[in-house]
Amino acid sequence: MKKSISKESKPKKARSKFPIERVQLGVRIEKRLAKVLKGIAECADMSLGEMIEDIVLHSFEGVSTFSDPKVRAKINELKKIYNMDYDVHASYRFMEKA
Repeated sequence: MKKSISKESKPKKARSKFPIERVQLGVRIEKRLAKVLKGIAECADMSLGEMIEDIVLHSFEGVSTFSDPKVRAKINELKKIYNMDYDVHASYRFMEKA
């Protein structure tokens, strides 16, 4: 069973599942960021694709997937482990090695 990575205050109603079709994406992402994302997904017992879906769906609603202080602490721990020492605006300064 997957763990929730966000603590929403919405009432828990039984919601019916519906079929979806997933597609394969070929994306490139900064190496340390990828390691942190994989670590968070593993902690939440989710695949990386499910984690990305969760992050994007929450961001479309203007809410954070990672508002729980325990999750934030785990993210900070993983960032230290993988030397992810940049901030939210760093992607504007990324320059790939030749």
